[in-house]
Amino acid sequence: MSEDKPLVNRIANSGIITLDLEKWYPDCAFVHIDIKAYLFKELILKEKDFRAALKDIDWDMHKGKVILVYCSADAIVPSWAYMLIASYAAGIAADVVQADEQGYLNMYYRERIAALEADDYIDKRVVVKGCANKEIPVGAYLELTKMLTPRVKSLMFGEPCSTVPVYKKPK
Repeated sequence: MSEDKPLVNRIANSGIITLDLEKWYPDCAFVHIDIKAYLFKELILKEKDFRAALKDIDWDMHKGKVILVYCSADAIVPSWAYMLIASYAAGIAADVVQADEQGYLNMYYRERIAALEADDYIDKRVVVKGCANKEIPVGAYLELTKMLTPRVKSLMFGEPCSTVPVYKKPK
Protein backbone atom coordinates (compact mmCIF):
# COMPACT_ATOMS: atom_id res chain seq x y z
CA MET A 1 0.00 0.00 0.00
CA SER A 2 1.43 3.38 -1.01
CA GLU A 3 1.46 6.40 1.26
CA ASP A 4 -0.51 9.45 0.10
CA LYS A 5 1.64 12.48 -0.46
CA PRO A 6 0.45 15.60 1.30
CA LEU A 7 -1.10 18.22 -0.94
CA VAL A 8 1.21 21.13 -1.57
CA ASN A 9 -0.03 24.48 -2.79
CA ARG A 10 2.76 25.33 -5.20
CA ILE A 11 1.24 28.71 -6.04
CA ALA A 12 1.20 29.77 -2.38
CA ASN A 13 4.80 28.63 -2.01
CA SER A 14 6.02 30.28 -5.24
CA GLY A 15 6.71 33.70 -3.76
CA ILE A 16 4.41 35.38 -6.27
CA ILE A 17 2.89 38.63 -5.03
CA THR A 18 -0.70 39.16 -6.10
CA LEU A 19 -2.00 42.72 -6.35
CA ASP A 20 -5.78 43.02 -6.38
CA LEU A 21 -6.82 46.50 -7.51
CA GLU A 22 -10.42 45.80 -6.57
CA LYS A 23 -9.40 45.77 -2.90
CA TRP A 24 -8.29 49.38 -3.33
CA TYR A 25 -11.59 50.51 -4.86
CA PRO A 26 -12.81 53.59 -2.99
CA ASP A 27 -15.47 52.83 -0.40
CA CYS A 28 -17.49 55.99 -0.78
CA ALA A 29 -20.66 57.30 -2.35
CA PHE A 30 -20.45 59.66 -5.29
CA VAL A 31 -22.53 62.76 -5.84
CA HIS A 32 -22.61 64.10 -9.38
CA ILE A 33 -22.99 67.82 -9.94
CA ASP A 34 -23.36 68.56 -13.62
CA ILE A 35 -23.10 72.31 -14.12
CA LYS A 36 -25.13 71.86 -17.31
CA ALA A 37 -28.24 71.85 -15.11
CA TYR A 38 -27.45 75.42 -14.03
CA LEU A 39 -26.76 76.89 -17.47
CA PHE A 40 -29.12 79.28 -19.20
CA LYS A 41 -30.06 77.56 -22.48
CA GLU A 42 -27.16 75.15 -21.83
CA LEU A 43 -24.74 77.89 -22.85
CA ILE A 44 -24.29 80.57 -20.21
CA LEU A 45 -23.81 80.51 -16.48
CA LYS A 46 -25.60 83.42 -14.84
CA GLU A 47 -23.80 84.22 -11.61
CA LYS A 48 -26.83 85.44 -9.64
CA ASP A 49 -28.97 82.42 -10.58
CA PHE A 50 -26.09 79.99 -9.98
CA ARG A 51 -25.38 81.40 -6.52
CA ALA A 52 -29.07 81.18 -5.62
CA ALA A 53 -29.27 77.56 -6.82
CA LEU A 54 -26.20 76.52 -4.82
CA LYS A 55 -27.56 78.24 -1.73
CA ASP A 56 -30.76 76.18 -2.00
CA ILE A 57 -28.90 72.83 -2.03
CA ASP A 58 -29.00 70.86 1.23
CA TRP A 59 -25.23 70.33 1.38
CA ASP A 60 -25.49 68.26 4.58
CA MET A 61 -26.97 65.39 2.57
CA HIS A 62 -23.56 65.11 0.86
CA LYS A 63 -21.70 64.61 4.15
CA GLY A 64 -18.82 62.16 3.73
CA LYS A 65 -19.43 61.69 0.00
CA VAL A 66 -17.19 62.47 -2.95
CA ILE A 67 -18.66 65.27 -5.03
CA LEU A 68 -17.81 65.02 -8.71
CA VAL A 69 -18.21 68.34 -10.52
CA TYR A 70 -18.27 68.54 -14.30
CA CYS A 71 -20.16 70.08 -17.20
CA SER A 72 -21.59 67.74 -19.82
CA ALA A 73 -22.62 70.64 -22.07
CA ASP A 74 -20.29 72.21 -24.57
CA ALA A 75 -20.12 75.50 -22.69
CA ILE A 76 -17.42 77.66 -21.22
CA VAL A 77 -17.73 77.49 -17.45
CA PRO A 78 -15.81 80.09 -15.47
CA SER A 79 -13.31 78.81 -12.93
CA TRP A 80 -15.07 80.61 -10.08
CA ALA A 81 -18.10 78.30 -10.58
CA TYR A 82 -16.04 75.29 -9.52
CA MET A 83 -14.55 77.31 -6.67
CA LEU A 84 -18.02 78.28 -5.47
CA ILE A 85 -19.17 74.64 -5.38
CA ALA A 86 -16.02 73.67 -3.48
CA SER A 87 -16.62 76.45 -0.95
CA TYR A 88 -20.13 75.14 -0.19
CA ALA A 89 -18.89 71.54 0.10
CA ALA A 90 -15.85 72.36 2.24
CA GLY A 91 -15.97 70.60 5.59
CA ILE A 92 -18.96 68.50 4.51
CA ALA A 93 -17.92 66.34 1.57
CA ALA A 94 -15.12 63.79 1.82
CA ASP A 95 -13.70 65.30 -1.36
CA VAL A 96 -14.68 67.59 -4.22
CA VAL A 97 -13.13 66.85 -7.59
CA GLN A 98 -13.51 68.37 -11.03
CA ALA A 99 -14.09 65.10 -12.87
CA ASP A 100 -16.68 62.54 -13.81
CA GLU A 101 -16.58 59.15 -12.06
CA GLN A 102 -14.09 57.62 -14.51
CA GLY A 103 -11.78 60.62 -14.16
CA TYR A 104 -11.99 60.43 -10.38
CA LEU A 105 -11.19 56.72 -10.33
CA ASN A 106 -8.15 57.27 -12.58
CA MET A 107 -6.90 60.00 -10.25
CA TYR A 108 -7.66 57.94 -7.14
CA TYR A 109 -5.78 54.87 -8.39
CA ARG A 110 -2.86 56.99 -9.59
CA GLU A 111 -2.50 58.37 -6.05
CA ARG A 112 -2.82 54.90 -4.46
CA ILE A 113 -0.18 53.44 -6.77
CA ALA A 114 2.17 56.39 -6.21
CA ALA A 115 1.88 55.75 -2.46
CA LEU A 116 3.07 52.13 -2.76
CA GLU A 117 6.50 51.33 -1.38
CA ALA A 118 8.12 50.65 -4.76
CA ASP A 119 11.20 48.98 -3.27
CA ASP A 120 9.00 46.19 -1.88
CA TYR A 121 8.68 44.86 -5.44
CA ILE A 122 12.36 44.78 -6.46
CA ASP A 123 13.13 41.46 -8.17
CA LYS A 124 9.73 40.01 -7.22
CA ARG A 125 7.30 38.08 -9.36
CA VAL A 126 4.02 40.01 -9.41
CA VAL A 127 0.57 39.09 -10.68
CA VAL A 128 -1.98 41.85 -11.10
CA LYS A 129 -5.35 40.21 -10.50
CA GLY A 130 -7.54 40.40 -13.58
CA CYS A 131 -11.03 39.38 -12.52
CA ALA A 132 -13.01 41.95 -10.58
CA ASN A 133 -16.62 42.60 -9.70
CA LYS A 134 -16.05 46.33 -9.92
CA GLU A 135 -14.93 48.18 -13.01
CA ILE A 136 -11.27 49.03 -12.46
CA PRO A 137 -10.13 51.80 -14.80
CA VAL A 138 -7.64 50.75 -17.45
CA GLY A 139 -5.48 53.68 -16.38
CA ALA A 140 -4.89 51.94 -13.03
CA TYR A 141 -3.32 48.94 -14.78
CA LEU A 142 -1.21 51.29 -16.89
CA GLU A 143 0.04 53.24 -13.84
CA LEU A 144 0.82 50.07 -11.92
CA THR A 145 2.75 48.67 -14.89
CA LYS A 146 4.78 51.88 -15.22
CA MET A 147 5.67 51.73 -11.53
CA LEU A 148 6.51 48.02 -11.45
CA THR A 149 8.41 47.28 -14.69
CA PRO A 150 11.70 48.94 -13.71
CA ARG A 151 11.69 46.94 -10.46
CA VAL A 152 10.10 43.50 -10.78
CA LYS A 153 11.57 40.24 -12.04
CA SER A 154 8.31 39.51 -13.85
CA LEU A 155 4.87 41.04 -14.19
CA MET A 156 1.81 39.03 -15.09
CA PHE A 157 -1.90 39.69 -15.45
CA GLY A 158 -4.69 37.33 -14.39
CA GLU A 159 -4.72 34.78 -11.60
CA PRO A 160 -1.60 33.03 -10.23
CA CYS A 161 -2.81 29.74 -11.77
CA SER A 162 -3.45 31.26 -15.21
CA THR A 163 -1.57 34.40 -16.18
CA VAL A 164 -0.73 36.49 -19.21
CA PRO A 165 2.94 37.51 -19.15
CA VAL A 166 3.32 41.29 -19.40
CA TYR A 167 6.99 41.90 -18.60
CA LYS A 168 10.08 39.86 -17.83
CA LYS A 169 13.33 41.45 -16.69
CA PRO A 170 16.17 40.78 -19.12
CA LYS A 171 18.94 38.59 -17.74
